[in-house]
Amino acid sequence: AFFLVFLRLTGRWVIPAKVHWKLICWIGFLSTFIYQFFFIYGMKYTAAGDASLVITFNPIFTALLAIPFLGEKMDKRLGIGLVFALGGVIILFLYSPNIQIPFEQRIWGNTMIALSAISWAGASILMKKAMSHPTDPLSPLNLTVWASLVGLLIQTPAALWEMWNLGFSNPSADAWYGIVFLAILSTVLSYVWFANGIKVIGASRAALYVYLVPIFGIISGWLMIDEQLSFSLLVSFALIVGGVSYAQSKESS
Repeated sequence: AFFLVFLRLTGRWVIPAKVHWKLICWIGFLSTFIYQFFFIYGMKYTAAGDASLVITFNPIFTALLAIPFLGEKMDKRLGIGLVFALGGVIILFLYSPNIQIPFEQRIWGNTMIALSAISWAGASILMKKAMSHPTDPLSPLNLTVWASLVGLLIQTPAALWEMWNLGFSNPSADAWYGIVFLAILSTVLSYVWFANGIKVIGASRAALYVYLVPIFGIISGWLMIDEQLSFSLLVSFALIVGGVSYAQSKESS
């Protein structure tokens, strides 16, 4: 709502053309509803450090989806990088230092985090198409606002259904701070910045910045919620980040 008012007051209010609405609805569905559903529920069952490593698969998922949807080619580097990254995920699944979380829960949580990464990769591809329209490209801000509005319209009935079945929770003050942070910074502003990055440097290259997620995720989990560090976590980090980085690199001429 804030950004709708912002668009109106700054004269940047643009109602998307009919040709864009199908993409906008899919982007809102994938990047807001599906992504948040899998990510939030995944975090319920796994460690923050583990989740931050699994989410690093985003660039590979984006590159794989770009093959059928953007006409990009599968190459040897992508295949080799995928193998190394999968090896890192297997080590993470089997030897995570966060053994205070039952193994079955971590597997389930990490799987849901991976599904959230796939949904975000799909949204990234669609964002690129919407902002690269040959005659009427959408701006990153307008795309983010309208896609978020669609996501809100989809997510609200689901939230009401959950509230009806599980009851209304009463968040603490700290929880409200976290909710506001997630709503303004992690959702709206980050979506605008990410969409702008896709427009400027492309979906695959923009996805490379996900490498920063495990660094901040692991350190924050260790400092703030006493998650564990271990050599296996370092090996997993090296394989996943190294594999994804290699998959996204180009052959030297």
